[in-house]
Amino acid sequence: MTKRILVVDDRANLLTLLRMLLESEEYLVSVLQEGQQAVERIQSEQPDLVILDLKLADASGIDILESLRAQTSTAEIPVIVYTAAVLEAETVNDLITSNPTRYANVSVLQKPFDLDTLLERVQQVVGTANSL
Repeated sequence: MTKRILVVDDRANLLTLLRMLLESEEYLVSVLQEGQQAVERIQSEQPDLVILDLKLADASGIDILESLRAQTSTAEIPVIVYTAAVLEAETVNDLITSNPTRYANVSVLQKPFDLDTLLERVQQVVGTANSL
């Protein structure tokens, strides 16, 4: 079964780049440019992985992450968060450290990151596009 990934970022050019990268590896990719709709969309789609920018124009990526973890329907969905903001990365790392069970399947990438690094992280989290 093909792995489904939802990418949430407010920059269209980055969404396009990440979609192309992940689709070239045969993942099924959907994108969302508004953070306010993210939790609802994740609940309805139930992707195998969410890739989430922490700095969105219309919502806090940290708030989205905490909402996902607070709901049983989305609590187990793996999330890769990324940001250039050191304080936000530290906040997520603190969440992971303070509650490793709740945030066990959350990982942080500091921007700028190499696309190969992102792809490696995706494969570590969900496996290859068609793995069981």
